[in-house]
Amino acid sequence: MRAGRLTGTVAGVIALALTAAGCGLSGGSDGGDATAGGCEVDKGNVGSGKLTGDVEGKITFQTTNLKKDFGDFFNGVIKAFEKAHPDASVKWIDDPGDNTFTQRTVADAQACTLPDVLNLNSETGTALTKAGYLLNLGVKDPDAKEPFVPAFWNSSTMKDSSGMPQHTVLPWYTGGIVLTYNTDLLERAGIDPAKPPTTLFGLFADYEKIAKAGQGKYYATMANPVWRIPADFDQMNIKVLADDGKTAVFADDPRTTEWVAWMAKLYKEGAMPKDSLSSSNDPSTLYSQGKVAYGSTNPSFVRFVKQNSPSVYTKTGVGQQPYDKLGHTTGAPQYIGVAATSKHAPAALAFAKFLTDAENQTAWCKDPNVVIFPTTTVSLDDPFFQKVTGDDPFSEARKLVAEQLKTTTAYQTNLSPAVQNAIVAQVQLAMQGKKSPEQAVKDAQSKADELLKQAG
Repeated sequence: MRAGRLTGTVAGVIALALTAAGCGLSGGSDGGDATAGGCEVDKGNVGSGKLTGDVEGKITFQTTNLKKDFGDFFNGVIKAFEKAHPDASVKWIDDPGDNTFTQRTVADAQACTLPDVLNLNSETGTALTKAGYLLNLGVKDPDAKEPFVPAFWNSSTMKDSSGMPQHTVLPWYTGGIVLTYNTDLLERAGIDPAKPPTTLFGLFADYEKIAKAGQGKYYATMANPVWRIPADFDQMNIKVLADDGKTAVFADDPRTTEWVAWMAKLYKEGAMPKDSLSSSNDPSTLYSQGKVAYGSTNPSFVRFVKQNSPSVYTKTGVGQQPYDKLGHTTGAPQYIGVAATSKHAPAALAFAKFLTDAENQTAWCKDPNVVIFPTTTVSLDDPFFQKVTGDDPFSEARKLVAEQLKTTTAYQTNLSPAVQNAIVAQVQLAMQGKKSPEQAVKDAQSKADELLKQAG
Protein backbone atom coordinates (compact mmCIF):
# COMPACT_ATOMS: atom_id res chain seq x y z
CA MET A 1 0.00 0.00 0.00
CA ARG A 2 1.81 3.02 -1.25
CA ALA A 3 2.46 6.23 0.53
CA GLY A 4 0.04 9.09 0.29
CA ARG A 5 1.03 12.67 -0.19
CA LEU A 6 0.47 15.87 1.64
CA THR A 7 -1.76 16.85 -1.17
CA GLY A 8 -4.50 14.45 -2.13
CA THR A 9 -5.06 15.59 -5.65
CA VAL A 10 -6.31 13.14 -8.25
CA ALA A 11 -5.90 13.74 -11.95
CA GLY A 12 -8.85 14.00 -14.22
CA VAL A 13 -9.02 13.35 -17.90
CA ILE A 14 -7.08 16.47 -18.57
CA ALA A 15 -4.72 15.36 -21.29
CA LEU A 16 -7.64 14.78 -23.64
CA ALA A 17 -8.98 18.27 -23.13
CA LEU A 18 -5.59 19.81 -23.70
CA THR A 19 -4.94 17.82 -26.83
CA ALA A 20 -8.31 18.79 -28.20
CA ALA A 21 -7.52 22.42 -27.52
CA GLY A 22 -4.54 22.18 -29.86
CA CYS A 23 -2.09 23.46 -27.26
CA GLY A 24 1.66 23.59 -27.67
CA LEU A 25 4.59 25.93 -28.07
CA SER A 26 5.52 28.22 -30.90
CA GLY A 27 8.11 30.86 -31.52
CA GLY A 28 11.10 31.27 -29.23
CA SER A 29 14.20 33.27 -28.56
CA ASP A 30 15.13 33.26 -32.24
CA GLY A 31 12.38 35.75 -32.96
CA GLY A 32 8.76 35.86 -34.10
CA ASP A 33 5.60 35.58 -32.11
CA ALA A 34 5.70 33.23 -29.14
CA THR A 35 2.89 31.31 -27.55
CA ALA A 36 2.48 28.71 -24.84
CA GLY A 37 -0.77 26.85 -25.28
CA GLY A 38 -3.10 29.56 -26.50
CA CYS A 39 -1.32 32.30 -24.58
CA GLU A 40 1.02 34.94 -25.92
CA VAL A 41 4.25 34.87 -23.93
CA ASP A 42 7.66 36.46 -23.86
CA LYS A 43 9.64 34.79 -26.61
CA GLY A 44 12.48 34.10 -24.17
CA ASN A 45 10.20 31.76 -22.20
CA VAL A 46 9.94 29.16 -24.98
CA GLY A 47 12.08 27.71 -27.71
CA SER A 48 15.84 27.44 -27.62
CA GLY A 49 18.29 29.41 -25.51
CA LYS A 50 18.74 30.01 -21.80
CA LEU A 51 16.35 32.27 -19.96
CA THR A 52 17.91 35.62 -19.26
CA GLY A 53 16.73 38.76 -17.54
CA ASP A 54 16.64 40.53 -14.22
CA VAL A 55 15.05 39.05 -11.14
CA GLU A 56 12.31 41.60 -10.74
CA GLY A 57 8.58 42.01 -10.70
CA LYS A 58 5.68 40.65 -8.70
CA ILE A 59 5.14 36.89 -9.03
CA THR A 60 2.51 34.53 -7.64
CA PHE A 61 3.47 31.33 -5.87
CA GLN A 62 0.83 28.62 -5.41
CA THR A 63 1.08 25.75 -2.95
CA THR A 64 -1.47 23.01 -2.34
CA ASN A 65 -2.95 22.81 1.13
CA LEU A 66 0.14 23.99 3.00
CA LYS A 67 -0.75 27.45 4.24
CA LYS A 68 -2.69 26.37 7.31
CA ASP A 69 0.11 24.34 8.87
CA PHE A 70 3.28 25.84 7.44
CA GLY A 71 2.59 29.54 7.18
CA ASP A 72 5.54 30.59 9.29
CA PHE A 73 8.01 28.53 7.25
CA PHE A 74 6.89 29.71 3.82
CA ASN A 75 6.50 33.33 4.88
CA GLY A 76 10.08 33.12 6.08
CA VAL A 77 11.27 31.71 2.76
CA ILE A 78 9.44 34.44 0.85
CA LYS A 79 10.84 37.14 3.11
CA ALA A 80 14.39 35.83 2.63
CA PHE A 81 13.97 35.72 -1.15
CA GLU A 82 12.62 39.24 -1.31
CA LYS A 83 15.51 40.46 0.84
CA ALA A 84 18.01 38.88 -1.56
CA HIS A 85 16.11 40.26 -4.55
CA PRO A 86 14.67 43.64 -3.54
CA ASP A 87 13.18 44.29 -6.99
CA ALA A 88 11.05 41.14 -6.77
CA SER A 89 8.04 40.34 -4.61
CA VAL A 90 6.08 37.16 -4.05
CA LYS A 91 2.34 36.78 -3.52
CA TRP A 92 1.58 33.44 -1.89
CA ILE A 93 -1.72 31.68 -2.60
CA ASP A 94 -2.77 28.22 -1.46
CA ASP A 95 -4.99 25.82 -3.38
CA PRO A 96 -7.03 23.36 -1.28
CA GLY A 97 -5.60 20.45 -3.26
CA ASP A 98 -8.90 18.67 -3.65
CA ASN A 99 -9.98 16.21 -6.31
CA THR A 100 -10.51 18.96 -8.86
CA PHE A 101 -7.00 20.38 -8.50
CA THR A 102 -5.71 19.18 -11.86
CA GLN A 103 -8.85 20.21 -13.68
CA ARG A 104 -8.82 23.69 -12.15
CA THR A 105 -5.10 24.19 -12.73
CA VAL A 106 -5.40 23.25 -16.39
CA ALA A 107 -8.36 25.61 -16.71
CA ASP A 108 -6.17 28.37 -15.28
CA ALA A 109 -3.49 27.53 -17.85
CA GLN A 110 -5.96 27.66 -20.73
CA ALA A 111 -7.19 31.03 -19.47
CA CYS A 112 -3.57 32.25 -19.39
CA THR A 113 -3.80 32.87 -15.64
CA LEU A 114 -1.50 30.18 -14.35
CA PRO A 115 0.44 31.24 -11.23
CA ASP A 116 4.10 31.97 -11.93
CA VAL A 117 5.39 29.23 -9.61
CA LEU A 118 3.32 26.15 -8.80
CA ASN A 119 3.39 23.19 -6.47
CA LEU A 120 2.42 20.26 -8.71
CA ASN A 121 1.81 16.57 -8.45
CA SER A 122 2.92 14.26 -11.24
CA GLU A 123 -0.46 14.11 -12.97
CA THR A 124 -0.85 17.86 -13.19
CA GLY A 125 2.75 18.38 -14.22
CA THR A 126 2.32 15.82 -16.97
CA ALA A 127 -0.80 17.53 -18.32
CA LEU A 128 0.75 21.01 -18.27
CA THR A 129 3.97 19.79 -19.88
CA LYS A 130 2.13 18.04 -22.68
CA ALA A 131 0.41 21.31 -23.55
CA GLY A 132 3.56 23.41 -23.21
CA TYR A 133 2.49 25.51 -20.23
CA LEU A 134 5.65 24.96 -18.16
CA LEU A 135 9.13 26.35 -18.63
CA ASN A 136 11.49 23.75 -20.14
CA LEU A 137 14.15 23.90 -17.42
CA GLY A 138 16.50 21.60 -19.27
CA VAL A 139 16.82 24.30 -21.95
CA LYS A 140 16.15 27.47 -20.02
CA ASP A 141 18.43 26.64 -17.09
CA PRO A 142 20.56 23.51 -17.67
CA ASP A 143 22.28 24.04 -14.30
CA ALA A 144 19.00 23.66 -12.42
CA LYS A 145 19.76 19.96 -11.93
CA GLU A 146 22.83 20.54 -9.79
CA PRO A 147 21.38 20.34 -6.23
CA PHE A 148 19.28 17.25 -6.74
CA VAL A 149 19.99 13.58 -6.17
CA PRO A 150 20.98 12.42 -9.68
CA ALA A 151 18.59 9.46 -9.81
CA PHE A 152 15.73 11.67 -8.72
CA TRP A 153 16.53 14.44 -11.18
CA ASN A 154 17.12 12.13 -14.12
CA SER A 155 13.75 10.47 -13.59
CA SER A 156 11.85 13.73 -12.99
CA THR A 157 10.84 14.22 -16.58
CA MET A 158 7.51 14.85 -18.26
CA LYS A 159 6.70 14.33 -21.94
CA ASP A 160 5.77 17.09 -24.37
CA SER A 161 3.08 16.76 -27.03
CA SER A 162 5.46 14.83 -29.31
CA GLY A 163 6.34 12.36 -26.57
CA MET A 164 9.81 13.77 -25.95
CA PRO A 165 10.89 13.91 -22.28
CA GLN A 166 11.52 17.34 -20.80
CA HIS A 167 12.66 18.62 -17.44
CA THR A 168 9.80 20.98 -16.70
CA VAL A 169 9.69 20.52 -12.93
CA LEU A 170 12.03 20.65 -9.96
CA PRO A 171 11.62 17.71 -7.57
CA TRP A 172 10.64 18.98 -4.14
CA TYR A 173 9.72 16.82 -1.17
CA THR A 174 8.72 13.17 -1.00
CA GLY A 175 7.29 10.83 1.61
CA GLY A 176 9.36 7.68 1.21
CA ILE A 177 8.16 4.09 1.44
CA VAL A 178 8.61 1.61 4.28
CA LEU A 179 6.96 -1.52 5.58
CA THR A 180 5.12 -0.94 8.84
CA TYR A 181 3.86 -3.94 10.77
CA ASN A 182 2.61 -5.24 14.07
CA THR A 183 5.47 -7.41 15.33
CA ASP A 184 3.19 -9.31 17.70
CA LEU A 185 0.84 -10.40 14.91
CA LEU A 186 3.77 -11.37 12.67
CA GLU A 187 5.35 -13.51 15.37
CA ARG A 188 2.03 -15.25 16.03
CA ALA A 189 2.08 -16.26 12.36
CA GLY A 190 5.66 -17.51 12.55
CA ILE A 191 7.15 -14.54 10.68
CA ASP A 192 10.43 -13.04 11.85
CA PRO A 193 9.87 -9.25 11.95
CA ALA A 194 13.62 -8.71 11.63
CA LYS A 195 13.69 -10.37 8.21
CA PRO A 196 11.32 -8.51 5.87
CA PRO A 197 10.83 -10.12 2.46
CA THR A 198 12.75 -8.84 -0.54
CA THR A 199 10.02 -9.47 -3.13
CA LEU A 200 6.33 -8.67 -3.28
CA PHE A 201 5.43 -12.30 -3.72
CA GLY A 202 7.50 -12.98 -0.62
CA LEU A 203 5.38 -10.41 1.17
CA PHE A 204 2.25 -12.09 -0.16
CA ALA A 205 3.52 -15.39 1.27
CA ASP A 206 3.73 -13.71 4.66
CA TYR A 207 0.19 -12.42 4.20
CA GLU A 208 -0.90 -16.01 3.68
CA LYS A 209 0.71 -17.09 6.94
CA ILE A 210 -1.16 -14.34 8.75
CA ALA A 211 -4.45 -15.44 7.19
CA LYS A 212 -3.94 -18.95 8.53
CA ALA A 213 -2.94 -17.72 11.99
CA GLY A 214 -5.56 -14.99 12.21
CA GLN A 215 -8.58 -17.13 11.32
CA GLY A 216 -10.64 -14.00 10.75
CA LYS A 217 -9.72 -12.40 14.07
CA TYR A 218 -7.06 -10.26 12.42
CA TYR A 219 -5.86 -9.75 8.86
CA ALA A 220 -2.71 -9.08 6.89
CA THR A 221 -3.77 -6.04 4.86
CA MET A 222 -6.66 -4.35 3.05
CA ALA A 223 -8.15 -5.86 -0.10
CA ASN A 224 -8.88 -3.03 -2.50
CA PRO A 225 -6.30 -3.38 -5.30
CA VAL A 226 -6.58 0.32 -6.07
CA TRP A 227 -3.91 0.84 -3.41
CA ARG A 228 -1.49 -1.38 -5.34
CA ILE A 229 -2.08 -0.63 -9.02
CA PRO A 230 0.20 0.42 -10.64
CA ALA A 231 2.62 0.77 -7.67
CA ASP A 232 3.18 -3.00 -7.27
CA PHE A 233 3.64 -3.41 -11.02
CA ASP A 234 6.22 -0.61 -11.04
CA GLN A 235 8.10 -2.15 -8.12
CA MET A 236 8.18 -5.51 -9.91
CA ASN A 237 9.40 -3.72 -13.05
CA ILE A 238 6.35 -4.87 -14.97
CA LYS A 239 5.90 -2.55 -17.90
CA VAL A 240 2.38 -1.13 -17.69
CA LEU A 241 2.16 1.06 -20.80
CA ALA A 242 3.94 1.07 -24.15
CA ASP A 243 6.67 3.68 -24.59
CA ASP A 244 4.28 6.09 -26.29
CA GLY A 245 1.73 5.66 -23.49
CA LYS A 246 -1.03 4.91 -25.97
CA THR A 247 -1.53 1.21 -25.25
CA ALA A 248 -1.37 -1.06 -22.20
CA VAL A 249 1.16 -3.89 -22.19
CA PHE A 250 1.03 -5.24 -18.63
CA ALA A 251 -0.76 -8.40 -19.72
CA ASP A 252 2.28 -9.36 -21.77
CA ASP A 253 4.21 -10.07 -18.57
CA PRO A 254 3.17 -13.40 -16.97
CA ARG A 255 3.92 -12.00 -13.53
CA THR A 256 0.84 -9.79 -13.85
CA THR A 257 -1.41 -12.84 -13.95
CA GLU A 258 0.59 -14.39 -11.11
CA TRP A 259 0.06 -11.19 -9.10
CA VAL A 260 -3.69 -11.29 -9.67
CA ALA A 261 -3.77 -14.99 -8.76
CA TRP A 262 -2.02 -14.17 -5.50
CA MET A 263 -4.52 -11.40 -4.72
CA ALA A 264 -7.45 -13.73 -5.42
CA LYS A 265 -5.96 -16.47 -3.26
CA LEU A 266 -5.23 -14.12 -0.37
CA TYR A 267 -8.72 -12.65 -0.46
CA LYS A 268 -10.31 -16.10 -0.54
CA GLU A 269 -8.16 -17.34 2.34
CA GLY A 270 -9.02 -14.40 4.59
CA ALA A 271 -5.82 -12.39 4.48
CA MET A 272 -7.96 -9.30 3.89
CA PRO A 273 -11.29 -8.15 5.36
CA LYS A 274 -14.05 -9.15 2.94
CA ASP A 275 -15.69 -5.73 3.17
CA SER A 276 -12.51 -3.92 2.17
CA LEU A 277 -12.51 -5.05 -1.47
CA SER A 278 -14.10 -1.83 -2.69
CA SER A 279 -13.60 0.29 0.39
CA SER A 280 -11.57 3.47 0.16
CA ASN A 281 -10.49 3.12 3.78
CA ASP A 282 -6.78 2.75 4.34
CA PRO A 283 -5.55 0.44 7.14
CA SER A 284 -5.13 3.22 9.73
CA THR A 285 -8.16 2.42 11.84
CA LEU A 286 -7.90 -1.37 11.81
CA TYR A 287 -4.15 -1.28 12.31
CA SER A 288 -4.53 0.99 15.32
CA GLN A 289 -7.02 -1.51 16.73
CA GLY A 290 -4.55 -4.37 16.29
CA LYS A 291 -6.73 -6.03 13.63
CA VAL A 292 -4.44 -5.61 10.62
CA ALA A 293 -0.80 -6.70 10.63
CA TYR A 294 0.59 -4.37 7.96
CA GLY A 295 0.01 -0.63 8.01
CA SER A 296 0.51 2.14 5.50
CA THR A 297 3.86 2.38 3.72
CA ASN A 298 4.00 6.11 4.43
CA PRO A 299 6.57 6.88 7.17
CA SER A 300 4.20 9.47 8.62
CA PHE A 301 1.89 6.56 9.44
CA VAL A 302 4.24 5.66 12.29
CA ARG A 303 3.61 9.04 13.84
CA PHE A 304 -0.13 8.55 13.42
CA VAL A 305 0.04 5.25 15.30
CA LYS A 306 2.18 6.76 18.04
CA GLN A 307 -0.31 9.57 18.58
CA ASN A 308 -3.48 7.54 18.29
CA SER A 309 -2.65 4.08 19.59
CA PRO A 310 0.34 4.01 21.95
CA SER A 311 -0.20 0.35 22.84
CA VAL A 312 0.03 -0.71 19.17
CA TYR A 313 2.93 1.69 18.59
CA THR A 314 5.07 -0.28 21.08
CA LYS A 315 4.51 -3.37 18.90
CA THR A 316 5.12 -1.59 15.61
CA GLY A 317 8.17 -2.49 13.55
CA VAL A 318 9.55 -0.82 10.45
CA GLY A 319 11.33 -2.58 7.59
CA GLN A 320 12.46 -2.03 4.05
CA GLN A 321 9.79 -2.09 1.37
CA PRO A 322 10.65 -5.02 -0.97
CA TYR A 323 12.80 -3.66 -3.79
CA ASP A 324 11.78 -6.65 -5.94
CA LYS A 325 13.08 -6.68 -9.52
CA LEU A 326 13.21 -2.88 -9.82
CA GLY A 327 16.07 -2.84 -7.31
CA HIS A 328 15.14 0.42 -5.61
CA THR A 329 12.04 2.32 -4.57
CA THR A 330 10.12 4.86 -6.58
CA GLY A 331 9.11 8.10 -4.99
CA ALA A 332 6.01 10.13 -5.62
CA PRO A 333 7.46 13.57 -5.05
CA GLN A 334 5.75 16.87 -5.14
CA TYR A 335 7.17 19.16 -7.80
CA ILE A 336 7.71 22.84 -8.41
CA GLY A 337 7.03 24.15 -11.90
CA VAL A 338 7.45 27.58 -13.48
CA ALA A 339 4.74 28.79 -15.84
CA ALA A 340 5.87 29.45 -19.40
CA THR A 341 3.23 32.15 -19.38
CA SER A 342 4.92 34.08 -16.57
CA LYS A 343 5.50 37.76 -17.31
CA HIS A 344 8.42 37.72 -14.89
CA ALA A 345 9.93 34.34 -15.68
CA PRO A 346 13.48 35.16 -14.47
CA ALA A 347 12.08 36.06 -11.04
CA ALA A 348 9.78 33.02 -11.02
CA LEU A 349 12.63 30.66 -11.90
CA ALA A 350 14.89 32.23 -9.29
CA PHE A 351 12.24 31.77 -6.62
CA ALA A 352 11.55 28.16 -7.64
CA LYS A 353 15.24 27.33 -7.32
CA PHE A 354 15.50 29.20 -4.01
CA LEU A 355 12.52 27.34 -2.58
CA THR A 356 13.90 23.94 -3.56
CA ASP A 357 17.55 24.50 -2.71
CA ALA A 358 19.31 22.38 -0.12
CA GLU A 359 19.06 24.94 2.66
CA ASN A 360 15.31 25.42 2.41
CA GLN A 361 14.53 21.74 1.80
CA THR A 362 16.57 20.72 4.83
CA ALA A 363 14.93 23.34 7.00
CA TRP A 364 11.42 22.31 6.08
CA CYS A 365 12.03 18.59 6.42
CA LYS A 366 13.24 19.20 9.97
CA ASP A 367 9.93 20.82 10.88
CA PRO A 368 8.53 18.71 13.72
CA ASN A 369 5.04 19.03 12.24
CA VAL A 370 5.83 17.12 9.08
CA VAL A 371 7.32 13.75 8.06
CA ILE A 372 8.81 14.37 4.64
CA PHE A 373 12.17 13.92 2.99
CA PRO A 374 14.26 16.18 0.74
CA THR A 375 15.43 15.55 -2.81
CA THR A 376 18.74 17.40 -2.72
CA THR A 377 22.00 15.54 -2.15
CA VAL A 378 23.29 17.92 0.51
CA SER A 379 20.03 17.72 2.44
CA LEU A 380 20.05 13.91 2.56
CA ASP A 381 23.62 13.97 3.86
CA ASP A 382 22.55 16.16 6.77
CA PRO A 383 23.14 14.47 10.17
CA PHE A 384 19.42 14.86 10.83
CA PHE A 385 18.89 12.00 8.36
CA GLN A 386 22.21 10.17 8.42
CA LYS A 387 22.92 10.02 12.15
CA VAL A 388 19.59 9.09 13.60
CA THR A 389 20.39 7.55 16.97
CA GLY A 390 17.06 6.19 18.18
CA ASP A 391 15.87 2.63 17.64
CA ASP A 392 12.18 3.48 17.96
CA PRO A 393 9.97 2.88 14.90
CA PHE A 394 9.97 6.51 13.88
CA SER A 395 13.76 6.75 13.93
CA GLU A 396 14.04 3.48 12.02
CA ALA A 397 11.68 4.80 9.36
CA ARG A 398 13.69 7.99 8.96
CA LYS A 399 16.96 6.06 8.60
CA LEU A 400 15.52 3.64 6.03
CA VAL A 401 13.99 6.34 3.85
CA ALA A 402 17.06 8.59 3.94
CA GLU A 403 19.18 5.69 2.76
CA GLN A 404 16.81 4.52 0.04
CA LEU A 405 16.33 8.02 -1.38
CA LYS A 406 19.93 8.02 -2.62
CA THR A 407 18.88 5.60 -5.33
CA THR A 408 15.15 6.28 -5.56
CA THR A 409 13.71 7.34 -8.88
CA ALA A 410 10.78 9.67 -9.28
CA TYR A 411 9.34 7.63 -12.11
CA GLN A 412 5.93 6.10 -11.53
CA THR A 413 3.45 5.01 -14.16
CA ASN A 414 0.79 7.65 -14.55
CA LEU A 415 -2.65 6.16 -15.16
CA SER A 416 -5.74 8.27 -15.53
CA PRO A 417 -8.40 7.46 -12.91
CA ALA A 418 -10.54 5.91 -15.66
CA VAL A 419 -7.81 3.53 -16.78
CA GLN A 420 -6.80 2.68 -13.23
CA ASN A 421 -10.40 1.97 -12.23
CA ALA A 422 -10.92 -0.21 -15.29
CA ILE A 423 -7.95 -2.38 -14.33
CA VAL A 424 -8.94 -2.47 -10.67
CA ALA A 425 -12.48 -3.58 -11.51
CA GLN A 426 -11.20 -6.62 -13.40
CA VAL A 427 -8.86 -7.58 -10.57
CA GLN A 428 -11.74 -7.29 -8.12
CA LEU A 429 -13.77 -9.71 -10.23
CA ALA A 430 -10.90 -12.18 -10.11
CA MET A 431 -10.61 -11.76 -6.34
CA GLN A 432 -14.31 -12.56 -6.01
CA GLY A 433 -13.86 -15.69 -8.08
CA LYS A 434 -16.03 -14.36 -10.89
CA LYS A 435 -13.21 -14.51 -13.44
CA SER A 436 -9.99 -16.42 -13.74
CA PRO A 437 -6.84 -14.35 -13.19
CA GLU A 438 -5.88 -14.98 -16.82
CA GLN A 439 -9.20 -13.67 -18.15
CA ALA A 440 -9.22 -10.72 -15.75
CA VAL A 441 -5.78 -9.59 -16.88
CA LYS A 442 -6.72 -10.01 -20.54
CA ASP A 443 -9.94 -8.03 -20.08
CA ALA A 444 -8.19 -5.38 -17.99
CA GLN A 445 -5.71 -4.69 -20.76
CA SER A 446 -8.45 -4.63 -23.38
CA LYS A 447 -10.52 -2.12 -21.42
CA ALA A 448 -7.45 -0.01 -20.65
CA ASP A 449 -6.63 0.09 -24.36
CA GLU A 450 -10.14 1.26 -25.19
CA LEU A 451 -9.85 4.14 -22.75
CA LEU A 452 -6.34 5.05 -23.87
CA LYS A 453 -7.51 5.10 -27.49
CA GLN A 454 -10.38 7.41 -26.59
CA ALA A 455 -7.94 9.76 -24.86
CA GLY A 456 -5.84 9.94 -28.02
